[in-house]
Amino acid sequence: MAIKSSNVTARVEPEIKEKAESILSRLGISASSGINMFYRQIILWNGLPFRPSIPDRAPKSFNEMTKEEVDAKLSRALVQAESGEGIPAEEFFSSLKEEILGTYV
Repeated sequence: MAIKSSNVTARVEPEIKEKAESILSRLGISASSGINMFYRQIILWNGLPFRPSIPDRAPKSFNEMTKEEVDAKLSRALVQAESGEGIPAEEFFSSLKEEILGTYV
């Protein structure tokens, strides 16, 4: 049985298209397959597969932070570790894995 297909026509900024298709290519995925995957996720989630939003503040990379910001984050992390606020990494990654995989079961 032949698979039927439909065309999708969309206007996309050239730079966005180029970057996205380059990433898809490195993953071994054609643009058509990527779009098909996106549509399937829309169906699966009954909406967009992500929450469109504008973050209150975007997280900064280490290189974007001042020395004072880095020191403040490290100090907070030390206080959390010393007071037992954290959990072992293995436990965290295990719960994260369960959360992610549980979504698809």
